[in-house]
Amino acid sequence: MKAVQPASSPAPAPRSVTVLGSTGSVGTQTIELLMADPDRFQVRALAAGRNAGLLARQAIALRAEIAVVSDESAYSALRDALTGTGIEAAAGPDAVVAAASMQADWTMAAITGAAGLASTLAAIRRGAFVALANKEALVCAGDVMLQAVRQAGATLLPVDSEHNAIFQSLADGNRGAVEKIVLTASGGPFRTASLEDMARATPEMALRHPVWSMGAKISIDSATMMNKGLELIEAARLFGLDETEIEVLVHPQSVIHGMVCYQDGSVLAQLGSPDMRIPIAHALAWPKRMATNSPRLDLAAVARLEFAAPDLIRFPSLRLAREVLQIGGGTPTILNAANEIAVEAFLQKRIGFLSISHISEQVLQKLGTPAADTLDDVIALDELARRAALDLLPNRAEAVRSIQT
Repeated sequence: MKAVQPASSPAPAPRSVTVLGSTGSVGTQTIELLMADPDRFQVRALAAGRNAGLLARQAIALRAEIAVVSDESAYSALRDALTGTGIEAAAGPDAVVAAASMQADWTMAAITGAAGLASTLAAIRRGAFVALANKEALVCAGDVMLQAVRQAGATLLPVDSEHNAIFQSLADGNRGAVEKIVLTASGGPFRTASLEDMARATPEMALRHPVWSMGAKISIDSATMMNKGLELIEAARLFGLDETEIEVLVHPQSVIHGMVCYQDGSVLAQLGSPDMRIPIAHALAWPKRMATNSPRLDLAAVARLEFAAPDLIRFPSLRLAREVLQIGGGTPTILNAANEIAVEAFLQKRIGFLSISHISEQVLQKLGTPAADTLDDVIALDELARRAALDLLPNRAEAVRSIQT
C-alpha cells in the first residue's frame, strides 16, 4: 500500500520592500542582500539622492516599481536610463516622501541626516516594519517619531550594529530586569592620537576608519565619536532608558557590538564580524533569519578583546550628547544640525578637526533649550541651528555657497 504523502506547505508570499537611500553605504548593502535572495522579496520603491546611474541599475536588477531621486537635476538621467523598462521615474523631496508612503511590508530608512526625517516619518505612518539606519530621525525628532510609531502600530527595527545588538540581546523579553546597556565603539582612527595630532588631522586621515567601511559623514562622526553620542541618544529613545542606564566602552576589535546587563548580574552580548550586512540581514528577515556571505567570526584569530572608557577630553562630542540627552527638549535637534554643518565644513577643509565639536557646543550655548514638540518645531529648529553653525564658519558667504552645492 502506497503511503499518503503530506501536502507541502505553500511558499510564503514575498515580502514587499522599499529602500530609502539605496545608493548609500547601508543602502547598497541592503540591495546586495535583496539580490542574493530575489524570490523572497518584492521591491516596490528605491529612492536615492542624485546617483541616477546606480539607482537605475539597482531598480532594473530588482524589477522595482518606481525609482526616485531627491535631486531634481538628476531626473532626466534617471528617466533616460529607465526608458523602456516599465519602471517609473520620479524626482524631488516630495516624490521621496510619496515613495515612502507606498504600501510595503518593510522599509529601509537609510537616508543620512535630517534630510531623511520626512520620508522616515511617512514610512512609520504606514504602520509596517521600518528598519532604521537613519539615527538622526530619532535624535532630532524622537518624541514625534515615537508618537507616530505608537499611533500607527509600526515596528522599528534598529539597523545600527550597536542598537541591533541590544535588540537581539533583549530577545528574551525581560526588559523590566535590565540594569543598563553597553554600546561599544571602535574608537575610530584617532583612538590613541594626542590632541595635538588631532588638531592637525585632515579629512583624508579622519576618513580612514580602522574597522568599518562607511560613508563620509558617518566616518567623520566616528572619528569625533559624535556617532556614538548620537547612538546614545537613539538608544535612550528606542529602549526607553535614562542617560545613566547607558554606558559606552571603547572596544577596538569591534567584535562585541552591544551588551545588556541584567539585575541578576547576567550580561548578554551580541558578537559578530564588523560587517553591516549582518544587522541589515537581521532586520530584513526579522523575526526570522537569512543567510549572508559575511565573514564568520573567528575568536581564536581575534585572540584578544580590549575595552576602555572613552576619553571625554579628546572626544567632547560624546559629552555633549550626554548633556543634551539630560536636558531634552530641542537640544538634540540643535546638536545634530550643528554637527552636520560642521562635518561638511571639515570635509571641505574650511575648519579643523577639533572645531567640529567646538562649533556644535557654541551653537548649543547660543540657542539654549527650546521645545520641539511637533514636526514643524523640529524643522524650524533644525534650520535655525544650521544658520547659527554657518555663522561660526570662516568666510560665511562662501561657506554657505559651498555647503549648499
